[in-house]
Amino acid sequence: MPSDSILRLVWIYPDLLSTYGDQGNVLVLEQRAQRRGIPVETYHVRSADPVPEGGDIYLIGGGEDRPQILAAERLRRDGGLHRAVARGACLLAVCAGYQIMGTTFGGEEGQPVDGLGLFDISSGRGTARAVGELVGEADPGLGIPTLTGFENHMGVTRLGPGVRPLATTTVGTGNGNGTEGCHVGKMIGTYLHGPALARNPGLADLLLTWAVGFQFPPLDDTWFEQLRQERLGAVLSR
Repeated sequence: MPSDSILRLVWIYPDLLSTYGDQGNVLVLEQRAQRRGIPVETYHVRSADPVPEGGDIYLIGGGEDRPQILAAERLRRDGGLHRAVARGACLLAVCAGYQIMGTTFGGEEGQPVDGLGLFDISSGRGTARAVGELVGEADPGLGIPTLTGFENHMGVTRLGPGVRPLATTTVGTGNGNGTEGCHVGKMIGTYLHGPALARNPGLADLLLTWAVGFQFPPLDDTWFEQLRQERLGAVLSR
């Protein structure tokens, strides 16, 4: 987007996929953009509505099995998200939303369900639920600090050669193989709740940088970073 344009955020299907405060990711992007003088418009797109193609950052959250399956079906039929990503839009997909961006994911009985194919990943059901704090060292190429969050899922996600892990896990399960999430191009998938961008402002700023097309000075998050480090230390010392 040009530097004098409005940043357009698209929050996909809040009526189906929005657990554990995932809508907070939208609020964090709004606030951090506005603190830098970037005007923002936010579109809350319910599952009965078409997904607009003109957004800059698209966000989708987590949810239960049936809403996840319904969301995947409607997004496949709609096609708006595919066209937006093809145009170069950014994407943050969390938990159930992360899984449906792959080629397949596990349905209510563990049966494979077709995803959107935006990520070269496939997800199925694990043998035990992953619940609790998740900590991971971000891919060095992203230039962001240690990632933290809360996970609650039974997913096991396998990454294909076309994507890179978002992080290497220190605490928690993530994808189930020592990694957490994935990224490709300007798209990120993650199991992190919390919400993810509230607990990881560096990740929020990475998405904003991708969307606006230029690097901007960091915000003064000194007080928050101190609090974040204290919480991180408590988690790692358990």
